Amino acid sequence: MDQEIIPVYLMPGMAASPKIFENIKLPEHKFEIYYLEWIIPNKDESITEYALRLSKNIKHNNIVLLGVSFGGVLVQEISKHIKVRKLIIVSSVKSMHEIPKHMLLAKTIKAYKLVPTQLVSKIDLFEKYAFGDTVTKRLELYKKYLSVNDSKYLSWAIKEMVCWSQEVYQPEIIHIHGDNDSVFPIKKISNCITIKNGTHIMIINKYKWFNENLPRIILDN
Repeated sequence: MDQEIIPVYLMPGMAASPKIFENIKLPEHKFEIYYLEWIIPNKDESITEYALRLSKNIKHNNIVLLGVSFGGVLVQEISKHIKVRKLIIVSSVKSMHEIPKHMLLAKTIKAYKLVPTQLVSKIDLFEKYAFGDTVTKRLELYKKYLSVNDSKYLSWAIKEMVCWSQEVYQPEIIHIHGDNDSVFPIKKISNCITIKNGTHIMIINKYKWFNENLPRIILDN
């Protein structure tokens, strides 16, 4: 009898492309990886409606669904529409209670409306004025991994992230988080697998940990 091949769907972070998973490798005799990508939201589309629409791109049953950052929020919404074998989030949050205070404040005063998202398409302009190794390296990362520079999408994504209102998370969810995550600080995160020195982009720079541990995490009951 042939061994079951488990479909693993990966959802990148806000505006990012599946390239962030380029170094994620799972044993091919057990797993097959599929990549989800961001689509442009419809006018006034809720994250629930968006998740249902994106779920149409999933072609298998009983899948493993893994999302990074805002992609982790989205896969939780997708899992409300389809059956998943395992739900995994990385560098993300499980409920509004794990969202940092400054993001909650942005929700309260609606500061997310003031973010100049149209400037993201001008990344080459940013590069001209970048100085110092850190800024330059960060811009190089943005240019490599950013796939959506549509201001409509970015305005929608920022709003849906800071206004996400999930109170209670699914008890079986697996949360992997870095102890040096500057976007979602570990002090607000509970019930997670903690990665030492893991930053918000650890899916990229700590891929060896994921390659070594994801198979076990997926197969554990």
